[in-house]
Amino acid sequence: MTKGERKGWLQAGRMLGLAFLLPCATFVGYALGFMLDKKLGTSYCAMVGLLLGIVGGMVQLIREISKEK
Repeated sequence: MTKGERKGWLQAGRMLGLAFLLPCATFVGYALGFMLDKKLGTSYCAMVGLLLGIVGGMVQLIREISKEK
């Protein structure tokens, strides 16, 4: 494998990781909120967890993209 091919695969791996970052963060936030709702008997923790997951995923996505430049 040449150095150029290796660089291309590394770049593809980073981009694939970015593609999964936001959906995974959103899912984890919602899942944690849902579990808190079940444990505490509330009905709003899932929405709060969903919003925090989205915001956290977006922040991390922006950080990773800004590192590339």
